[in-house]
Amino acid sequence: MKLGQTTTRREFLGGVAALGALGFTGCAGLTGAGGGSSSGRLPERGDYLIRNAYVMTMDPVGGDLSDADVHVRHGAIVAVGRGLQASGAQPIEGPGMIVLPGFVETHWHMWNTLLRSMSGDKREHGYFPTALNLGKAYLPSDMYQGARLSCAEAIHSGITFVHDWCHNIRAPEFARENLRALAESGLRGRFSYGAPQGHPATETVDLPDLERLHRDWKSLSNEGLLALGLAWRGVSTGATGAVSAAAYGRDFGAARSLGIPISVHANNRKGSDAIALLSREKFLGKDVQLIHAVWVTPDEIRAVADNGCSVSLSPYTELRIGFGFPVTGDFLAAGIPVGLSVDTTALSGNADMFAIMKAIQNIENSRTSNEFKLPARRVLELATIEGARSMGVDDHVGSLKAGKRADLMMVNTRAVNLGVFSEPAHMLVEAAQPANVDTVMVDGRILKRDGRLTALDVEQTLNEAAAAHAAVRKRAGWW
Repeated sequence: MKLGQTTTRREFLGGVAALGALGFTGCAGLTGAGGGSSSGRLPERGDYLIRNAYVMTMDPVGGDLSDADVHVRHGAIVAVGRGLQASGAQPIEGPGMIVLPGFVETHWHMWNTLLRSMSGDKREHGYFPTALNLGKAYLPSDMYQGARLSCAEAIHSGITFVHDWCHNIRAPEFARENLRALAESGLRGRFSYGAPQGHPATETVDLPDLERLHRDWKSLSNEGLLALGLAWRGVSTGATGAVSAAAYGRDFGAARSLGIPISVHANNRKGSDAIALLSREKFLGKDVQLIHAVWVTPDEIRAVADNGCSVSLSPYTELRIGFGFPVTGDFLAAGIPVGLSVDTTALSGNADMFAIMKAIQNIENSRTSNEFKLPARRVLELATIEGARSMGVDDHVGSLKAGKRADLMMVNTRAVNLGVFSEPAHMLVEAAQPANVDTVMVDGRILKRDGRLTALDVEQTLNEAAAAHAAVRKRAGWW
């Protein structure tokens, strides 16, 4: 391009895609039709003693402990306290570090991280047409690449549990490739099986494949780190029209018969009464997670609480797409378990749970005209133990106490954006960033150490994701 020449959006994006494709044609790790190869086995679960750190257990009994230790052995937390003795344990020095449970993410379309920041400024380039048109051009290998890139970012950011809301399963191998990326990453999480983009409104998800996955789940769960759920379309309206009652009823019934949890987008637009309908039709229950739920009435909040449902909020995407303001305080006042969500980096740009916490606090305080409405400590709970409770995994993760699994992170406070040690909860919610995450451990395996990922090859992940991104756009004619 010549300087001063007017460049169209199509020309600019086409040039970027071409550069990406040229820059990554030499990647040696590619296998099959654009697929990726594993960068190696997961690290072994070791015997570790984190020493002399500031430990935030996020447990009402354990509280916060300065100059404290955490002993981890064979994937479990053995003890938390001061002056612990652990003969034979590998020491990890903690001065200047905050140790806390890993973040629990509760709803993320991980496959479309290949579409990062592609939701544009015109209706035809909005999130829904972008996901639809590019999602239809995906190959199974692209599911792997998108999910693996998401996993790498999750680990980098201190997220140890992800809820992969997979709504582009075009054939059984699409789900398997997505699951392969999750397993290779070492993350804990739930994989929720959904319909593909552009799926006819009169048809169910691939129920036979969902049942096969459920039957074979022991071999797919990565030693129990992953659980299976249903990404349910519910009664919402999509690009293909309102989902038929027969289709959504069969989807829901199949999940209940298999005993797997159900997650559904609801009340994300003004005037929606999906939650009221779900309540009338007896669909709500403890096994149901509601996503967004921005426009809810007091009666609907009571129905959610009475039926034991949980709620997942994604403030950045809810603001970016124009859904509205999450009503966090209303749900918490009703005793409803609330978790925080990345949703989609096609809209949010990144998977920064520190920023998500900051946004959810600021929105709630601004919405209620109250500087003190949602304290930093409560926000941190939403990202850890409360998020775990909302996903039904708080019995083994979400807080640091003896007997729980060792899902934790260490945040280095000796960085220019932190620098002084003031109020730890406020520091994490208001000032910390993913770059401050020094160490991440999932089930006793160290997946990030000294600021570097240990199980995923970052360069390979980025190179192969860029090549897949360019290929998807080329197949879709999307420039």
